[in-house]
Order: sequence, then C-alpha cells, then structure tokens
Amino acid sequence: MASTDLTLPQAITSITPDKRLIGLDLGSKTIGVATSDRTRMIATPIETIARKKFTQDAQRLLTIAQAENIGLIILGLPVNMDGTEGPRCQSTRSFARNFARLSSIPVVFWDERLSTAAVERMLIQADASRAKRDEVIDKLAAAWILQAALDSLR
Repeated sequence: MASTDLTLPQAITSITPDKRLIGLDLGSKTIGVATSDRTRMIATPIETIARKKFTQDAQRLLTIAQAENIGLIILGLPVNMDGTEGPRCQSTRSFARNFARLSSIPVVFWDERLSTAAVERMLIQADASRAKRDEVIDKLAAAWILQAALDSLR
C-alpha cells in the first residue's frame, strides 16, 4: 500500500531516477492526466478519462502508469481560496486512499487552486471554441498541476 502523506521532496527521494511522474486533475466526471518527460522537466497532457466506477478509473490509471513507467502520482487537491478543505478535497483524499490500496506508487497532493481557471483563460485567449475547451481542459489542468510541481523541484 502506497503512502499518501508524503511531501513532494520526500516522495522524489523515494523513487528511482528512471521513473516518470504523472499529474492528475480529478473531477467528478473526468480525470485529466499528464505525464512528465524522463528528465522530469516538462509536463505533457496525455488523456482525459471519462469517470465510470472507481475500479474502472483506477484500472485505467494503473495501465497508464505501467505503460509510462510512472514512479509518483501528483494529485491536484482542490483547496478553497481561503486555504480550507471542503467536500471536493475530502473526495480527492478518499480517491487517493482507495488507489493506494491497489498500487505501491506514492501519491503526493498538490494545491491546484486556480489551475482550471488559468487553463480556461489560456484557451479563451487562444480562441479555442467552447467544445474544444471542454474536450481538452482537464488534461491541460493536469499538465498545469504537474508542471507547477516539477518547477518547484528546481
């Protein structure tokens, strides 16, 4: 069973250098997924998973993790603007606890405040249609979360 109470610096020291990182933006309907490159410098959005049941969602994530040689999960934590944790944080922490029962990959939480809003603004500035924004926003938010975590390591 993986730990969900590590800090990012602690977790990084616990994985081998050949392992990549995965960033997740966990929503009620979708899970945005992004992975790091092998040097852990750049986050790339890879997929948006339409949520079904926890077991199916977790199985898809485990498949991606194996295929992408993932050693650490960065899970966006939807903290309120005042820093408190509401029901969405509780749901995210519950997901992490349940996932940790299925995998030894450590999970680190990352404050994701404003990540989706920032990505939405970027897409609007790029003149992306609403349909296009809806299609890519979750995986881009996951990349935003992962990139912030990667940048903090330097």
